[in-house]
Amino acid sequence: MPKLKIKKGDHVVVITGKDKGKKGEVLKVIPAENRAIVKGIAMIRRHQKQTATQDGGIIAKEAAIHISNLALEDPKDGSPTRVGYKFLKDGRKVRFARRSGEVIDV
Repeated sequence: MPKLKIKKGDHVVVITGKDKGKKGEVLKVIPAENRAIVKGIAMIRRHQKQTATQDGGIIAKEAAIHISNLALEDPKDGSPTRVGYKFLKDGRKVRFARRSGEVIDV
């Protein structure tokens, strides 16, 4: 299983597909399938049966999108960037945006 550079809570940009250019926050990462669920991206409509806790009807929800179609959003200017790793002076390993050099993990 490859190491994923995108985590829950990250802000990402869709770089290819029908939602190209859209931005959103990662709600869930599925490492076994190399997929992520991003808020407001890849919306699908599903028929849902009524249960004791939920109403029935046609609901819209996010579908999983492949990690290769996502790029991390640069904290400086909001454009897509690649991710690198470096060690800080205190010994912590953090992710940083290769485009601007800005640290992503605080």
